Amino acid sequence: MPTWLREFLPILILLVAVGIVFARLPRIEMGYSARFLSRRRWNWLPLGLTYAFLYMGRYNLKVAKYAFESLPGADGGVMMGNDAFGVIFGAGTIVYGASFLINGPLTDRFGGRFAILLGAAGAAVANLLMGLVSWSLWKQGPGHELLTANFVMVFSVLYALNMYFQSFGAVAIVKVNSGWFHVRERGVFGAIFGILISLGIYFAFDWSGLVLKYLGLAWVFMVPAILLAIFWVIDVFVVRNHPEQAGLEEIALGDATDGDDGPRLPAAKVFAMMLRNPIIMTIAIIEFCSGWLRQAIMQWYGSFAKQTDAVLGLRDSFVNENWGMLLCVAGIMGGVVAGTISDHVFGSRRGPVAALLYGVMLIGAVVMVFAYQQPWVGWLVLVMSLAVIGVHGMLSGTASMDFGGSKNAGIAVGLIDGFVYLGTGLMSFTYAVILPKEQLDTAGNLIGPATEPSNWSAWPISMVPLALVGLVLALRIRNAKPKAKTA
Repeated sequence: MPTWLREFLPILILLVAVGIVFARLPRIEMGYSARFLSRRRWNWLPLGLTYAFLYMGRYNLKVAKYAFESLPGADGGVMMGNDAFGVIFGAGTIVYGASFLINGPLTDRFGGRFAILLGAAGAAVANLLMGLVSWSLWKQGPGHELLTANFVMVFSVLYALNMYFQSFGAVAIVKVNSGWFHVRERGVFGAIFGILISLGIYFAFDWSGLVLKYLGLAWVFMVPAILLAIFWVIDVFVVRNHPEQAGLEEIALGDATDGDDGPRLPAAKVFAMMLRNPIIMTIAIIEFCSGWLRQAIMQWYGSFAKQTDAVLGLRDSFVNENWGMLLCVAGIMGGVVAGTISDHVFGSRRGPVAALLYGVMLIGAVVMVFAYQQPWVGWLVLVMSLAVIGVHGMLSGTASMDFGGSKNAGIAVGLIDGFVYLGTGLMSFTYAVILPKEQLDTAGNLIGPATEPSNWSAWPISMVPLALVGLVLALRIRNAKPKAKTA
Protein backbone atom coordinates (compact mmCIF):
# COMPACT_ATOMS: atom_id res chain seq x y z
CA MET A 1 0.00 0.00 0.00
CA PRO A 2 1.43 3.44 -0.91
CA THR A 3 2.57 5.56 2.04
CA TRP A 4 0.17 8.41 1.24
CA LEU A 5 -2.78 5.99 1.13
CA ARG A 6 -1.78 4.43 4.47
CA GLU A 7 -1.66 7.93 5.98
CA PHE A 8 -5.09 8.99 4.68
CA LEU A 9 -6.99 5.70 4.92
CA PRO A 10 -7.89 6.25 8.62
CA ILE A 11 -9.42 9.60 7.63
CA LEU A 12 -11.65 7.94 5.03
CA ILE A 13 -12.64 5.16 7.44
CA LEU A 14 -13.46 7.68 10.14
CA LEU A 15 -15.61 9.80 7.83
CA VAL A 16 -17.54 6.72 6.74
CA ALA A 17 -18.04 5.74 10.39
CA VAL A 18 -19.31 9.24 11.23
CA GLY A 19 -21.74 9.07 8.32
CA ILE A 20 -23.09 5.73 9.52
CA VAL A 21 -23.48 7.05 13.08
CA PHE A 22 -25.37 10.12 11.83
CA ALA A 23 -27.66 7.91 9.75
CA ARG A 24 -28.38 5.58 12.69
CA LEU A 25 -29.01 8.22 15.37
CA PRO A 26 -32.44 7.60 16.95
CA ARG A 27 -35.14 10.02 15.85
CA ILE A 28 -37.75 11.78 17.96
CA GLU A 29 -40.82 12.11 15.73
CA MET A 30 -41.99 15.73 15.86
CA GLY A 31 -44.11 15.85 12.69
CA TYR A 32 -41.76 18.15 10.76
CA SER A 33 -41.97 18.24 6.97
CA ALA A 34 -39.27 16.65 4.83
CA ARG A 35 -38.42 20.12 3.55
CA PHE A 36 -37.88 21.40 7.09
CA LEU A 37 -35.66 18.47 8.05
CA SER A 38 -33.57 18.83 4.89
CA ARG A 39 -33.06 22.58 5.37
CA ARG A 40 -32.24 22.10 9.07
CA ARG A 41 -29.61 19.53 8.17
CA TRP A 42 -27.99 21.92 5.70
CA ASN A 43 -28.12 24.66 8.29
CA TRP A 44 -26.20 22.88 11.05
CA LEU A 45 -23.79 20.92 8.81
CA PRO A 46 -21.62 23.86 7.60
CA LEU A 47 -22.07 25.52 10.98
CA GLY A 48 -20.87 22.35 12.69
CA LEU A 49 -17.90 21.88 10.38
CA THR A 50 -16.89 25.50 10.97
CA TYR A 51 -16.97 24.70 14.68
CA ALA A 52 -14.83 21.60 14.09
CA PHE A 53 -12.24 23.64 12.17
CA LEU A 54 -12.24 26.19 14.98
CA TYR A 55 -11.13 23.30 17.18
CA MET A 56 -8.37 22.53 14.68
CA GLY A 57 -7.21 26.15 14.97
CA ARG A 58 -7.37 25.94 18.76
CA TYR A 59 -5.57 22.71 19.70
CA ASN A 60 -3.02 22.87 16.88
CA LEU A 61 -0.90 24.63 19.51
CA LYS A 62 -0.22 21.23 21.08
CA VAL A 63 1.06 19.77 17.79
CA ALA A 64 3.19 22.85 17.22
CA LYS A 65 4.70 22.30 20.68
CA TYR A 66 6.33 19.10 19.45
CA ALA A 67 8.20 21.13 16.81
CA PHE A 68 9.00 24.01 19.16
CA GLU A 69 10.54 21.50 21.60
CA SER A 70 13.37 20.96 19.13
CA LEU A 71 14.23 24.68 19.04
CA PRO A 72 16.46 26.19 21.73
CA GLY A 73 14.88 28.93 23.81
CA ALA A 74 16.42 32.17 25.05
CA ASP A 75 17.04 30.66 28.52
CA GLY A 76 18.98 27.67 27.21
CA GLY A 77 16.05 25.25 27.51
CA VAL A 78 13.52 24.31 24.85
CA MET A 79 11.52 27.10 23.23
CA MET A 80 8.14 25.67 24.30
CA GLY A 81 8.59 23.35 27.25
CA ASN A 82 5.90 22.17 29.65
CA ASP A 83 6.04 25.41 31.62
CA ALA A 84 5.88 27.68 28.54
CA PHE A 85 3.04 25.65 27.04
CA GLY A 86 1.16 25.81 30.33
CA VAL A 87 1.44 29.60 30.44
CA ILE A 88 0.50 30.12 26.75
CA PHE A 89 -2.40 27.66 26.80
CA GLY A 90 -3.52 28.94 30.20
CA ALA A 91 -3.54 32.57 29.03
CA GLY A 92 -5.66 31.63 26.04
CA THR A 93 -8.15 29.56 28.01
CA ILE A 94 -8.60 32.20 30.71
CA VAL A 95 -9.36 34.79 28.00
CA TYR A 96 -11.79 32.28 26.45
CA GLY A 97 -13.50 31.70 29.78
CA ALA A 98 -13.87 35.40 30.57
CA SER A 99 -15.05 36.31 27.06
CA PHE A 100 -18.57 35.07 27.75
CA LEU A 101 -19.22 38.36 29.58
CA ILE A 102 -19.01 40.07 26.18
CA ASN A 103 -19.74 37.38 23.63
CA GLY A 104 -22.83 35.82 25.23
CA PRO A 105 -24.83 39.09 25.17
CA LEU A 106 -23.51 39.93 21.69
CA THR A 107 -24.71 36.57 20.40
CA ASP A 108 -28.15 36.91 21.98
CA ARG A 109 -28.49 40.40 20.52
CA PHE A 110 -27.17 39.82 16.99
CA GLY A 111 -27.72 36.06 16.58
CA GLY A 112 -25.64 32.91 16.25
CA ARG A 113 -24.95 33.50 12.55
CA PHE A 114 -23.24 36.81 13.38
CA ALA A 115 -21.24 35.06 16.12
CA ILE A 116 -19.94 32.20 13.96
CA LEU A 117 -18.93 34.60 11.17
CA LEU A 118 -17.08 36.91 13.57
CA GLY A 119 -15.45 33.99 15.41
CA ALA A 120 -14.28 32.21 12.25
CA ALA A 121 -12.88 35.42 10.74
CA GLY A 122 -11.01 36.43 13.89
CA ALA A 123 -9.61 32.95 14.54
CA ALA A 124 -8.44 32.73 10.92
CA VAL A 125 -6.50 36.00 11.24
CA ALA A 126 -5.01 34.96 14.61
CA ASN A 127 -3.86 31.61 13.19
CA LEU A 128 -2.34 33.39 10.22
CA LEU A 129 -0.32 35.60 12.58
CA MET A 130 0.85 32.60 14.64
CA GLY A 131 1.86 30.91 11.39
CA LEU A 132 3.98 33.90 10.36
CA VAL A 133 5.69 34.04 13.76
CA SER A 134 6.34 30.28 13.62
CA TRP A 135 7.82 30.61 10.13
CA SER A 136 10.22 33.33 11.33
CA LEU A 137 11.33 31.24 14.32
CA TRP A 138 11.73 28.01 12.35
CA LYS A 139 13.47 29.55 9.34
CA GLN A 140 15.31 32.23 11.36
CA GLY A 141 13.57 34.91 9.33
CA PRO A 142 13.04 38.61 10.08
CA GLY A 143 12.74 39.36 13.79
CA HIS A 144 13.96 35.88 14.78
CA GLU A 145 16.15 37.01 17.69
CA LEU A 146 13.53 39.40 19.09
CA LEU A 147 10.81 36.75 18.84
CA THR A 148 13.02 34.14 20.51
CA ALA A 149 13.77 36.48 23.41
CA ASN A 150 10.07 37.25 23.92
CA PHE A 151 8.55 34.00 22.69
CA VAL A 152 6.23 33.23 25.61
CA MET A 153 4.83 36.76 25.73
CA VAL A 154 4.32 37.02 21.95
CA PHE A 155 2.65 33.63 21.60
CA SER A 156 0.56 34.17 24.74
CA VAL A 157 -0.86 37.38 23.24
CA LEU A 158 -1.54 35.83 19.83
CA TYR A 159 -3.06 32.67 21.32
CA ALA A 160 -5.22 34.75 23.67
CA LEU A 161 -6.42 36.76 20.64
CA ASN A 162 -7.23 33.50 18.88
CA MET A 163 -9.12 32.17 21.89
CA TYR A 164 -11.21 35.33 22.22
CA PHE A 165 -12.62 34.73 18.74
CA GLN A 166 -12.74 30.97 19.33
CA SER A 167 -15.12 31.60 22.21
CA PHE A 168 -17.84 32.64 19.75
CA GLY A 169 -17.94 29.08 18.37
CA ALA A 170 -19.83 27.17 21.06
CA VAL A 171 -22.10 30.14 21.76
CA ALA A 172 -22.94 30.41 18.04
CA ILE A 173 -23.69 26.74 17.41
CA VAL A 174 -25.92 26.41 20.47
CA LYS A 175 -27.68 29.72 19.79
CA VAL A 176 -28.48 28.82 16.17
CA ASN A 177 -29.61 25.29 16.93
CA SER A 178 -31.73 26.38 19.90
CA GLY A 179 -34.05 27.90 17.31
CA TRP A 180 -34.19 24.73 15.19
CA PHE A 181 -34.46 21.87 17.76
CA HIS A 182 -37.29 21.17 20.23
CA VAL A 183 -36.16 20.31 23.75
CA ARG A 184 -37.21 16.66 23.20
CA GLU A 185 -34.71 16.40 20.31
CA ARG A 186 -31.80 18.05 22.02
CA GLY A 187 -30.35 14.94 23.58
CA VAL A 188 -29.69 13.68 20.08
CA PHE A 189 -28.36 17.12 19.19
CA GLY A 190 -26.05 16.76 22.19
CA ALA A 191 -24.74 13.62 20.48
CA ILE A 192 -24.21 15.60 17.27
CA PHE A 193 -22.45 18.31 19.29
CA GLY A 194 -20.13 15.66 20.76
CA ILE A 195 -19.41 14.29 17.28
CA LEU A 196 -18.49 17.75 16.00
CA ILE A 197 -16.18 18.30 18.97
CA SER A 198 -14.62 14.91 18.32
CA LEU A 199 -14.05 15.67 14.64
CA GLY A 200 -12.42 18.95 15.62
CA ILE A 201 -10.10 17.12 18.02
CA TYR A 202 -9.24 14.67 15.25
CA PHE A 203 -8.47 17.51 12.84
CA ALA A 204 -6.40 19.27 15.50
CA PHE A 205 -4.18 16.33 16.42
CA ASP A 206 -3.98 13.98 13.44
CA TRP A 207 -4.51 16.35 10.51
CA SER A 208 -2.20 18.90 12.11
CA GLY A 209 0.33 16.11 12.69
CA LEU A 210 0.26 15.28 8.97
CA VAL A 211 0.57 18.97 8.11
CA LEU A 212 3.60 19.29 10.40
CA LYS A 213 5.18 16.19 8.87
CA TYR A 214 4.69 17.13 5.21
CA LEU A 215 4.44 20.94 5.12
CA GLY A 216 6.22 22.24 8.21
CA LEU A 217 5.52 24.16 11.41
CA ALA A 218 4.03 27.36 9.99
CA TRP A 219 1.37 25.44 8.06
CA VAL A 220 0.05 23.92 11.29
CA PHE A 221 -1.50 27.36 11.79
CA MET A 222 -1.95 28.35 8.13
CA VAL A 223 -4.11 25.37 7.11
CA PRO A 224 -6.90 25.96 9.69
CA ALA A 225 -6.80 29.66 8.77
CA ILE A 226 -7.49 28.75 5.14
CA LEU A 227 -10.23 26.24 6.05
CA LEU A 228 -11.95 28.77 8.32
CA ALA A 229 -11.89 31.35 5.54
CA ILE A 230 -13.53 28.87 3.14
CA PHE A 231 -16.27 27.96 5.60
CA TRP A 232 -16.83 31.62 6.47
CA VAL A 233 -17.94 32.13 2.86
CA ILE A 234 -20.18 29.03 2.97
CA ASP A 235 -21.79 30.14 6.24
CA VAL A 236 -22.63 33.55 4.79
CA PHE A 237 -24.82 31.92 2.16
CA VAL A 238 -26.21 28.92 4.06
CA VAL A 239 -26.58 29.48 7.83
CA ARG A 240 -29.73 31.14 9.19
CA ASN A 241 -30.70 31.82 12.81
CA HIS A 242 -34.33 30.63 12.64
CA PRO A 243 -36.48 28.51 10.32
CA GLU A 244 -38.54 31.58 9.39
CA GLN A 245 -35.43 33.24 7.94
CA ALA A 246 -35.07 30.24 5.64
CA GLY A 247 -38.67 30.48 4.46
CA LEU A 248 -39.98 27.76 6.81
CA GLU A 249 -42.64 27.61 9.49
CA GLU A 250 -41.92 28.67 13.07
CA ILE A 251 -41.69 25.74 15.50
CA ALA A 252 -42.40 25.29 19.22
CA LEU A 253 -39.21 24.69 21.26
CA GLY A 254 -40.41 23.63 24.72
CA ASP A 255 -37.49 25.27 26.54
CA ALA A 256 -37.30 27.83 29.32
CA THR A 257 -38.24 30.80 27.09
CA ASP A 258 -40.74 29.08 24.80
CA GLY A 259 -43.87 31.22 24.84
CA ASP A 260 -42.05 34.28 26.18
CA ASP A 261 -43.13 36.98 23.71
CA GLY A 262 -42.06 39.91 25.86
CA PRO A 263 -39.22 42.30 25.08
CA ARG A 264 -35.65 41.08 25.42
CA LEU A 265 -34.30 41.68 28.89
CA PRO A 266 -31.07 43.68 29.33
CA ALA A 267 -27.96 41.51 29.42
CA ALA A 268 -27.16 42.51 33.01
CA LYS A 269 -30.60 41.34 34.16
CA VAL A 270 -30.25 38.04 32.28
CA PHE A 271 -26.82 37.49 33.85
CA ALA A 272 -28.31 38.15 37.27
CA MET A 273 -31.08 35.63 36.56
CA MET A 274 -28.54 33.03 35.48
CA LEU A 275 -26.34 33.59 38.53
CA ARG A 276 -29.38 33.14 40.80
CA ASN A 277 -30.49 29.98 38.99
CA PRO A 278 -29.19 27.06 41.07
CA ILE A 279 -29.46 24.58 38.19
CA ILE A 280 -27.48 26.69 35.73
CA MET A 281 -24.81 27.50 38.31
CA THR A 282 -24.54 23.82 39.32
CA ILE A 283 -24.08 22.91 35.64
CA ALA A 284 -21.44 25.64 35.33
CA ILE A 285 -19.41 24.26 38.26
CA ILE A 286 -19.72 20.71 36.91
CA GLU A 287 -18.38 21.98 33.60
CA PHE A 288 -15.52 23.74 35.40
CA CYS A 289 -14.48 20.26 36.52
CA SER A 290 -15.02 18.95 32.98
CA GLY A 291 -12.73 21.63 31.59
CA TRP A 292 -9.92 20.62 33.93
CA LEU A 293 -10.32 16.88 33.30
CA ARG A 294 -10.87 17.00 29.53
CA GLN A 295 -7.77 19.04 28.77
CA ALA A 296 -5.64 17.36 31.44
CA ILE A 297 -6.06 14.22 29.34
CA MET A 298 -6.12 15.67 25.81
CA GLN A 299 -3.24 18.11 26.15
CA TRP A 300 -0.90 16.17 28.41
CA TYR A 301 -1.06 12.47 27.55
CA GLY A 302 1.01 13.05 24.39
CA SER A 303 3.67 14.97 26.31
CA PHE A 304 3.79 12.28 28.99
CA ALA A 305 4.19 9.54 26.36
CA LYS A 306 6.90 11.41 24.48
CA GLN A 307 8.94 12.63 27.42
CA THR A 308 8.96 9.33 29.34
CA ASP A 309 9.45 7.20 26.23
CA ALA A 310 12.93 5.98 27.21
CA VAL A 311 11.43 4.32 30.30
CA LEU A 312 7.84 3.44 29.33
CA GLY A 313 8.03 3.12 25.55
CA LEU A 314 4.62 4.74 24.97
CA ARG A 315 5.62 7.12 22.18
CA ASP A 316 5.27 4.53 19.39
CA SER A 317 2.24 2.80 20.92
CA PHE A 318 -0.96 2.46 18.89
CA VAL A 319 -2.78 4.93 21.13
CA ASN A 320 -0.17 7.66 20.89
CA GLU A 321 0.35 7.16 17.14
CA ASN A 322 -3.40 7.48 16.51
CA TRP A 323 -4.26 9.84 19.37
CA GLY A 324 -6.51 12.20 17.39
CA MET A 325 -8.46 9.43 15.67
CA LEU A 326 -9.00 7.48 18.89
CA LEU A 327 -10.06 10.62 20.76
CA CYS A 328 -12.52 11.25 17.96
CA VAL A 329 -13.97 7.75 18.17
CA ALA A 330 -14.17 8.00 21.97
CA GLY A 331 -15.89 11.37 21.72
CA ILE A 332 -18.39 10.13 19.13
CA MET A 333 -19.25 7.12 21.28
CA GLY A 334 -19.58 9.33 24.37
CA GLY A 335 -21.80 11.84 22.59
CA VAL A 336 -24.05 9.24 20.98
CA VAL A 337 -24.43 7.16 24.15
CA ALA A 338 -25.09 10.23 26.31
CA GLY A 339 -27.60 11.78 23.92
CA THR A 340 -29.48 8.56 23.28
CA ILE A 341 -29.74 7.65 26.97
CA SER A 342 -30.83 11.17 27.88
CA ASP A 343 -33.75 11.31 25.44
CA HIS A 344 -34.82 7.65 25.46
CA VAL A 345 -34.09 6.45 29.02
CA PHE A 346 -34.15 9.52 31.26
CA GLY A 347 -36.94 11.50 29.55
CA SER A 348 -34.65 14.28 28.22
CA ARG A 349 -33.07 14.85 31.62
CA ARG A 350 -29.35 15.65 31.39
CA GLY A 351 -28.30 15.26 35.03
CA PRO A 352 -28.51 11.44 35.29
CA VAL A 353 -26.34 11.03 32.19
CA ALA A 354 -23.76 13.48 33.54
CA ALA A 355 -23.70 11.59 36.87
CA LEU A 356 -23.25 8.24 35.15
CA LEU A 357 -20.35 9.51 33.04
CA TYR A 358 -18.74 11.31 35.98
CA GLY A 359 -18.82 8.01 37.85
CA VAL A 360 -16.78 6.53 35.00
CA MET A 361 -14.33 9.45 35.22
CA LEU A 362 -13.91 9.11 38.98
CA ILE A 363 -13.18 5.38 38.76
CA GLY A 364 -10.77 6.04 35.88
CA ALA A 365 -8.93 8.79 37.74
CA VAL A 366 -8.48 6.65 40.87
CA VAL A 367 -7.18 3.72 38.82
CA MET A 368 -4.87 6.04 36.91
CA VAL A 369 -3.18 7.26 40.11
CA PHE A 370 -1.86 3.73 40.62
CA ALA A 371 -1.51 2.66 36.98
CA TYR A 372 -0.30 5.70 34.99
CA GLN A 373 3.02 3.94 34.31
CA GLN A 374 1.34 0.83 32.89
CA PRO A 375 1.46 0.15 29.12
CA TRP A 376 -2.36 0.24 28.91
CA VAL A 377 -2.71 3.72 30.44
CA GLY A 378 -3.51 5.14 26.98
CA TRP A 379 -6.66 3.02 26.73
CA LEU A 380 -7.68 4.10 30.23
CA VAL A 381 -7.48 7.81 29.38
CA LEU A 382 -9.46 7.18 26.19
CA VAL A 383 -12.32 5.72 28.27
CA MET A 384 -12.13 8.79 30.50
CA SER A 385 -12.20 11.01 27.39
CA LEU A 386 -15.33 9.22 26.19
CA ALA A 387 -17.01 10.07 29.48
CA VAL A 388 -15.93 13.70 29.72
CA ILE A 389 -16.78 14.57 26.09
CA GLY A 390 -20.19 12.97 26.63
CA VAL A 391 -20.75 15.19 29.68
CA HIS A 392 -19.58 18.28 27.82
CA GLY A 393 -21.97 17.64 24.94
CA MET A 394 -24.84 17.02 27.36
CA LEU A 395 -24.31 20.09 29.52
CA SER A 396 -22.63 22.80 27.43
CA GLY A 397 -24.24 21.72 24.16
CA THR A 398 -27.72 20.76 25.39
CA ALA A 399 -28.60 21.71 28.97
CA SER A 400 -27.42 25.28 28.34
CA MET A 401 -30.17 25.88 25.75
CA ASP A 402 -32.72 23.86 27.76
CA PHE A 403 -32.45 26.00 30.88
CA GLY A 404 -31.33 29.25 29.26
CA GLY A 405 -33.99 28.97 26.55
CA SER A 406 -33.55 29.92 22.90
CA LYS A 407 -33.98 33.59 23.80
CA ASN A 408 -31.05 33.60 26.27
CA ALA A 409 -29.02 30.68 24.89
CA GLY A 410 -26.01 32.88 24.10
CA ILE A 411 -25.58 34.07 27.67
CA ALA A 412 -26.40 30.62 29.12
CA VAL A 413 -23.90 28.69 27.00
CA GLY A 414 -21.38 31.52 27.37
CA LEU A 415 -21.62 31.30 31.14
CA ILE A 416 -21.38 27.50 31.18
CA ASP A 417 -18.68 27.23 28.52
CA GLY A 418 -16.84 30.05 30.22
CA PHE A 419 -16.60 27.92 33.35
CA VAL A 420 -15.30 25.03 31.20
CA TYR A 421 -12.35 27.11 30.06
CA LEU A 422 -11.77 28.75 33.41
CA GLY A 423 -11.29 25.20 34.67
CA THR A 424 -8.96 24.51 31.77
CA GLY A 425 -7.00 27.68 32.43
CA LEU A 426 -6.53 26.89 36.11
CA MET A 427 -5.42 23.38 35.17
CA SER A 428 -2.93 24.73 32.65
CA PHE A 429 -1.32 27.23 35.01
CA THR A 430 -1.24 24.58 37.74
CA TYR A 431 0.46 22.03 35.50
CA ALA A 432 2.95 24.67 34.34
CA VAL A 433 4.18 24.69 37.95
CA ILE A 434 3.76 21.10 39.16
CA LEU A 435 4.79 19.08 36.08
CA PRO A 436 8.48 18.31 35.49
CA LYS A 437 10.62 20.51 33.27
CA GLU A 438 12.24 19.53 29.97
CA GLN A 439 15.90 20.03 29.13
CA LEU A 440 18.01 19.40 26.01
CA ASP A 441 21.56 18.06 25.94
CA THR A 442 24.15 19.40 23.47
CA ALA A 443 22.93 16.93 20.83
CA GLY A 444 19.34 18.15 21.15
CA ASN A 445 18.08 15.07 23.02
CA LEU A 446 15.54 15.37 25.81
CA ILE A 447 16.96 14.95 29.32
CA GLY A 448 16.10 16.01 32.86
CA PRO A 449 13.20 15.48 35.31
CA ALA A 450 10.51 15.16 32.60
CA THR A 451 12.00 11.86 31.39
CA GLU A 452 11.40 10.13 34.74
CA PRO A 453 7.78 8.79 35.01
CA SER A 454 7.65 9.06 38.81
CA ASN A 455 7.93 12.86 38.46
CA TRP A 456 4.54 12.86 36.67
CA SER A 457 2.47 11.57 39.62
CA ALA A 458 0.82 14.99 40.14
CA TRP A 459 -0.80 14.62 36.71
CA PRO A 460 -3.31 11.87 37.64
CA ILE A 461 -3.57 12.75 41.34
CA SER A 462 -4.95 16.21 40.52
CA MET A 463 -7.83 14.67 38.52
CA VAL A 464 -9.39 12.73 41.43
CA PRO A 465 -10.91 15.62 43.45
CA LEU A 466 -12.30 17.27 40.30
CA ALA A 467 -14.00 14.02 39.25
CA LEU A 468 -15.46 13.58 42.73
CA VAL A 469 -16.88 17.12 42.85
CA GLY A 470 -18.36 16.72 39.36
CA LEU A 471 -20.07 13.45 40.35
CA VAL A 472 -21.59 14.87 43.54
CA LEU A 473 -22.95 17.96 41.74
CA ALA A 474 -24.31 15.94 38.81
CA LEU A 475 -26.30 13.83 41.27
CA ARG A 476 -27.82 17.02 42.69
CA ILE A 477 -29.43 17.93 39.34
CA ARG A 478 -30.50 14.42 38.35
CA ASN A 479 -34.21 15.39 38.29
CA ALA A 480 -33.89 18.85 36.71
CA LYS A 481 -35.95 19.64 33.59
CA PRO A 482 -36.80 23.00 31.99
CA LYS A 483 -40.31 24.45 32.20
CA ALA A 484 -41.70 26.37 29.24
CA LYS A 485 -43.59 29.64 29.71
CA THR A 486 -46.54 28.05 27.89
CA ALA A 487 -47.54 24.44 27.45
